[in-house]
Amino acid sequence: MPNFTRKAIKETFLKLLNQRPLNQITVKDIVEDCGINRNSFYYHFEDLPALVEEIVGEQVQALIQNHPTISSVEECFDAVIELVMENKRAIYHIYHSLSRDVFERYLMDGCQYIVSTYLKAEFTGKALSEEDLQVLIRFHKCECFGSVIDWLNGGMKDDIADYFRRVCALQKSWVEQLAQ
Repeated sequence: MPNFTRKAIKETFLKLLNQRPLNQITVKDIVEDCGINRNSFYYHFEDLPALVEEIVGEQVQALIQNHPTISSVEECFDAVIELVMENKRAIYHIYHSLSRDVFERYLMDGCQYIVSTYLKAEFTGKALSEEDLQVLIRFHKCECFGSVIDWLNGGMKDDIADYFRRVCALQKSWVEQLAQ
């Protein structure tokens, strides 16, 4: 039964977080919606920030499990977009709360995994030093992370998927021009 209660708490919290900002959600709101008592909440979670951290961490773990390999730059960006778009409003509310650092840390971890997975596969067997590979991973991880943060700061109004596809097309064009 505890796993059911824990799951219900997380689902209720996400539902509420998709409706309103984090600072307008209380433990009382969650337990009333779940039909449990406060002690049950505190049995499973220390506080709301612990609940936020677990949910965000699980989302990144699911992203990693769903993408054991990545075969293109587009797939890298699509994976990050998938993570963000599942609960777009909830992420917006977490980002604009005191738990922003938790979101940013896990977003960076997700970007690191995705970019690293792709670039290591892409450059396997090619003449690229480990040091240069790490430079490329860091650059593209920060490019991915920064683009998502910029999008969040802009109110998530633009179509970030179109943006990433355009970036990929431009990068391919640059590479082709350099190769001539």
